[in-house]
Amino acid sequence: MPVNDAVTDSVTQVNTEAVGSTPAAAIGNLLISTSHAMGLTAHSSVSANQQGTLVHQTSTVQGVNSLLSTGSAIVGRSVELILEPSGKKKS
Repeated sequence: MPVNDAVTDSVTQVNTEAVGSTPAAAIGNLLISTSHAMGLTAHSSVSANQQGTLVHQTSTVQGVNSLLSTGSAIVGRSVELILEPSGKKKS
């Protein structure tokens, strides 16, 4: 049974289109995946930088607090020694 030439031409065109568009779709998927991975890497890098900065700031604040509280502890002990009666000493 003979097949109409229009039918064979349309089937051939569909197959050619499918074979021709596959590499472009593959490259598109590769580029999207690569862009997504690069975006996640940049996001992780920024997040790690922010966390590191927060740790540095916290360490600085704790250091300054230690320095300032050490001064008041020394002043408090000195005042205590001055105000104690000279006959009674704490042990």
